[in-house]
Amino acid sequence: MVFSSTFFLLFFLPFFLILYYFAGNKLRNWVLLIGSLFFYAWGAPTFVFFAMGSVVADFFIVRLMTLASGPTRRWLMLLSVVLNLALLLYFKYMNFFVEQFNVILGWIGSKPDTWANIVLPIGISFITFQKLAYTLDVYKKQQPVFKKLQDYALYIFMFPQILSGPIVRPGQIAEQIRDRKGQENSDYRLTGFYRFIIGLSKKVLIADVLGVTANEIFALPLNELSSGIAWTGAIAYTFQIYFDFSGYSDMAIGLARMMGLKLPENFNFPYISKSITEFWRRWHITLSFWFRDYIFLPLAYTTSRKLPKERYLGLRADKVIYLIATSVTFLLCGFWHGAAWTFIIWGAYMGFFLIIDRLFLLKFLKKTGKTGSITITFIIITLGWVIFRSENLHSAWFFIQRMFAFQGADNMVLLNPKFWTILGIATIFSFSGVFKWAENKVEKLYVNPGNAVMITYSIIAILLFIINAAAITSSGFNPFIYFRF
Repeated sequence: MVFSSTFFLLFFLPFFLILYYFAGNKLRNWVLLIGSLFFYAWGAPTFVFFAMGSVVADFFIVRLMTLASGPTRRWLMLLSVVLNLALLLYFKYMNFFVEQFNVILGWIGSKPDTWANIVLPIGISFITFQKLAYTLDVYKKQQPVFKKLQDYALYIFMFPQILSGPIVRPGQIAEQIRDRKGQENSDYRLTGFYRFIIGLSKKVLIADVLGVTANEIFALPLNELSSGIAWTGAIAYTFQIYFDFSGYSDMAIGLARMMGLKLPENFNFPYISKSITEFWRRWHITLSFWFRDYIFLPLAYTTSRKLPKERYLGLRADKVIYLIATSVTFLLCGFWHGAAWTFIIWGAYMGFFLIIDRLFLLKFLKKTGKTGSITITFIIITLGWVIFRSENLHSAWFFIQRMFAFQGADNMVLLNPKFWTILGIATIFSFSGVFKWAENKVEKLYVNPGNAVMITYSIIAILLFIINAAAITSSGFNPFIYFRF
């Protein structure tokens, strides 16, 4: 079940909200938990039992950890981490590991091993990251333990964010799970509904339209790919993935807000970034902070203790530490996105630009001015998305070569007026954040627009809902891009 499906919009969501709003304060968490389990089981009927079992195991392991001390406390933390990573590695990466093992067997002349492909459960990456955050935050005494299994299960399974985030840290939601009476009001519900519809419109009216052309272009035989068409496909996908994923985040934040819950923001005009460093402060913000706090900083601290000298190979020790920590972090970030070499290379590509940002590129970009630095950064990001989107490294390399070959070719891609109109709208919305007033306007729009303005927004939201419903009915099922991760 996805947010942009007819079943969710016309059946599940209205029925759920009726039950939720008519339930008393003591029952609303139960309604939300049962509704979330049903929502998840709809798409992963088998894995939901594995996930529930791991949640129960985690809950009691972490509780025992808080009562233990010394080595026992550390071993219980490691047990929780290993159990969660084992599930992630098995379901998400075992197919990839077997494929690489078979490649090695082929090199030495042996027969490949037979293996039944494992189906990837939706949302497993986001579930794992939230569970790891809870275990590690409690271990470091930065977060009190959940006293009720129901509350911990709700933190993990809450249906607005379970499939594609935002990645919620326990400290951001625990208190709201226990008590959110002050936030269950008409303002939260109306702004939540409007935010949900904005996200739905991003997905259905922009991302899906751009996705049709992007898919056609990336599916072309490489010898039919002209430079112009290659750039068009790359830019179309660049905007598609942004409006698709930020649309999901808007819908998740809006749904939670309709239930009196405040989730963290996940995007902030990422394509106006003046460097890759800034881009990762604006793109998938909750993931960036997760990798920073649980991978980069611990790794940098550990590395710093093993580098007593002030300089290595002509570089200051702090830059060497940054280089090592960034390289490992973004290789893991790429691998987290998918079990394929394209994702690993994409992670290395992003890590490389973060490193040269630190070494010299930031100084150069400042000299190019605001427009120049945004343009250069956008091109770097777009080339990265080509690697991310391609089926394999050969296709990615050839596609990028075509982009810079400036050659024409015959192809069957139809670039219709609707595509160019939506691409123009996507460009305007993506880059409007360069004006400070636009960024402030968006914040006011989503949080506290005022009663008079709210009426106008509600009417617009209803009209957009009707348009989206008609578009979904006519086009059929179209999943979110990040569901595969």
